Amino acid sequence: MAFYECVYIARQDISSSQVDALTEQFTTIITENGGSVAKTEYWGLRNLAYRVKKNRKGHYVLMNIDAPAAAILEMERIMQLNEDVLRTLTLRVDELEEGPSVIMQNRGSRDERGGRGGRGGRDDRGDRGDRGGDRGGRGGDRAPRDAAAAN
Repeated sequence: MAFYECVYIARQDISSSQVDALTEQFTTIITENGGSVAKTEYWGLRNLAYRVKKNRKGHYVLMNIDAPAAAILEMERIMQLNEDVLRTLTLRVDELEEGPSVIMQNRGSRDERGGRGGRGGRDDRGDRGDRGGDRGGRGGDRAPRDAAAAN
């Protein structure tokens, strides 16, 4: 048997419990055809890069699978027939990833930083109070050109 990673995107207007039911349906298909699902991760409702079937967001789910090719083909066939599934991507990998995926690791590190971005607020600009500082031009501590030419 081979190892696969499958990510699918479900419509935004279904609930997360319905997404779990979809994942269970796909897991059942894999196990009935002689495979097993090592790990499933629900990545949440995320923005899409562009509209897909009039949807701007989608529920992302990752499945790590150890199954024969026939089981994967059957699962993909059922995914294509299901109206709740917008997109799928199944890749064959050399080995399955242990622990949380990169998406889940990034989510954990963002939670530890606190807030959005971790760059600080508007009050972290120092004592200048402006947004830029001296950008050249005339002003600041420079002497006027006429005074420098007079010397």
